[in-house]
Amino acid sequence: MKTSSLYFICFVLLTIACKTASVKQSINNTSGTVRLITLDPGHFHASLIQNRTYPEVDPIVHVYAPAGPDLQLHLDKINSYNTRADNPTKWKEEVYTGNDFFERMVREKRGNVVVMAGNNQKKTEYILKAVDAGFNVLADKPMAINKANFELLKTAFVTAEQKKVLLYDIMTERYEITTMLQKELSLLPQLFGQLEKGTAENPAVTKESVHHFYKYVSGSILTRPSWFMDVSQQGEGIVDVTTHLVDLVQWECFPGQVIDYEKDIQFNSARRWTTDITQSQFNALTRLNGFPSYFKNDVINDSILKVYSNGEINYQLKGVHAKVSVRWAYKAPEGAGDTHYSIMRGTKANLIIRQGADQKYKPVLYIEPIDGSDAAYAKMVADQIKSVQEKYPGVALEKNAAGWKIVVPEKYNEGHESHFGRVTEKFLQYLKEGKLPDWEVPNMIAKYYTTTTALELAKKAVAAK
Repeated sequence: MKTSSLYFICFVLLTIACKTASVKQSINNTSGTVRLITLDPGHFHASLIQNRTYPEVDPIVHVYAPAGPDLQLHLDKINSYNTRADNPTKWKEEVYTGNDFFERMVREKRGNVVVMAGNNQKKTEYILKAVDAGFNVLADKPMAINKANFELLKTAFVTAEQKKVLLYDIMTERYEITTMLQKELSLLPQLFGQLEKGTAENPAVTKESVHHFYKYVSGSILTRPSWFMDVSQQGEGIVDVTTHLVDLVQWECFPGQVIDYEKDIQFNSARRWTTDITQSQFNALTRLNGFPSYFKNDVINDSILKVYSNGEINYQLKGVHAKVSVRWAYKAPEGAGDTHYSIMRGTKANLIIRQGADQKYKPVLYIEPIDGSDAAYAKMVADQIKSVQEKYPGVALEKNAAGWKIVVPEKYNEGHESHFGRVTEKFLQYLKEGKLPDWEVPNMIAKYYTTTTALELAKKAVAAK
């Protein structure tokens, strides 16, 4: 009898231990149901994570945020996904709006993944505190908007490793089809050759992005929060959208390689400049009547808001010269939208993405040989493209005067909003595996070092004039 009792006690203790381990594992998201928490969703990117559903994600999402228009806009977008005719979602938002919303989130721990997309002024601090409390974090860019934030972010990555949770930023542009194909073609040495080193005047890699304050999202005119135009809260353009461009330079030029920010990055120059927003334009964007008081130092003649939304970084990465730049305009020309230009210069061919009027404002990838195209090179290109077609069926070549245009089936043109689902799927995969690829964390650190250091250099350049 004593032996049987001892076996039973051991069985109970083992069961309790297994359940405890299972709970701990579920909290850290290496297995089990993923439970989302949305923290202070001031940017529409927070809602785009929920533009679709995921089998492993609980439909109940806990939202912690201050009451106000930012929160209401977020809830309205989630409701629009739930009530749309095609593929409606079934999210249920449980909202807490007390002043202690962050502390309440940490105390209640109703989920295991915190989604952050909003005002960037406190984002890095929230990231650090969230991972320290044992949450995984999926954060919209930028995760750091100045040098002080960068130092906090480095600490957050160390803390995440100690707590065995994942910290990851939302790099949607890796899922844009022409960018993916540009990367694939650059890995074909017979077609592309080797990546040039370039010079400061003629970089090997150039990426330019044009964005617009006034735009449509999910079929409706986007209402911007007023703070979006305040660089102390949103961040300047050189640390905001350029995050994507710096990421793509690293991801395409050195795939799977660790970048050491202290050794592999050198700066040539950096600059910043403003976009002027009139009061009537500001009112149309925000649905407000006039500029809030925190803009008092940025408004000229009581009617023009000067926003440092534009920036350029000219730098070297592992000896390769690169230039990234972002420009913001108020509104795109009719029929146009945000645009992207990118060139990777190889010793045998240039790979160029254009998105202008000639492309009907849709990104198109071109192969342009350096020394022209003879019959032998043309045959080789046709042979080399087969490996790409195996991965992306339907992709084809179309000859033109400069080389070839890459013809992409419409099924691959998912659009920016759908890319948030792609990033989330990848993050869920990493949660299941319990880790990020070895290169992701050091390269995120390198990315934010690049943008925040460039901001300092750009400010010094202006001050020196």
